[in-house]
Amino acid sequence: MKKLKPVKKPKSKKGKDTFRQNNELKKMALRVREHIIRMSGNGGCFIGASLSCADLIVYLYKEFLNVSPDNFKDPARDYFFLSKGHDVPALYSTYVELGWLDEARLKNHLKTNDFIYWHPNRNIPGIEFHSGSLGHNLSVAMGVALDCKFRKQKNKIVVVVGDGELNEGSMWEALLVASAKKLDNLLIVVDRNQFQANLPTEDLIPLEPLDKKFEAFGCKVKTINGHKFSQMNNTFKKFPFEKRKVSVVIAETVRGKGLPSIEKRADRWFVNFKEEEIEQLLNELHGNKKAKLTSETIVAR
Repeated sequence: MKKLKPVKKPKSKKGKDTFRQNNELKKMALRVREHIIRMSGNGGCFIGASLSCADLIVYLYKEFLNVSPDNFKDPARDYFFLSKGHDVPALYSTYVELGWLDEARLKNHLKTNDFIYWHPNRNIPGIEFHSGSLGHNLSVAMGVALDCKFRKQKNKIVVVVGDGELNEGSMWEALLVASAKKLDNLLIVVDRNQFQANLPTEDLIPLEPLDKKFEAFGCKVKTINGHKFSQMNNTFKKFPFEKRKVSVVIAETVRGKGLPSIEKRADRWFVNFKEEEIEQLLNELHGNKKAKLTSETIVAR
């Protein structure tokens, strides 16, 4: 079998720590949040969950994944799967900031005449697999990781899952196989925002102790603050966390992060804001406390 050459990544300037981009990442994540807020007015979007994973997706694409339009078709590229597909506003907004997607298309999020409709779609360059039906993409990512092992490739296969999604039995079935096959090229990132749809996870079907559950399935687990880029960098750069084991990052996040008026609110599952509400939210995002929306101002829709 012909051995594939790894994709070459651009080299950093001599003596420079390539992660000295913390402020750049924060600015990019802020712009991604701006896009998400605007998308919540074009018929609506899952704003709370999209905001909780925005920092993670920005970091993964800017600092961790070896993937770009230059290598979308290269078998030696890294693979990213957004299993919690309803959070696609965060992913598509990141693509806009990377220059991979025209910003104007974000307005088509809920329009059936464009492929960015609702969930990740393989017709968008960079999307590896459709998602939306929860519990499926970990199995897909596991299959890709296994194939890469068979081919003796050095890819990283990353899948972001929701914590509520862990109630799907297929997630744990996939883990059984991944652990049995010793897929240390597979990284599972859990967006632990403590909500499943419009209920707290621990009130519905408790997940804790989540780290112990993953460890019982043969994984090596690390827990981080999913909004701290320094913690992400210190953790992800150690991947794989242990040879011959699946790596899991439990990223503790805040649903609606960046907008105090909707943070941790169960009724902020899916929203369709009016134009004036969007402007207020954008001002709130930038720290204008006078513009902050109150619980009474935001009507659940």
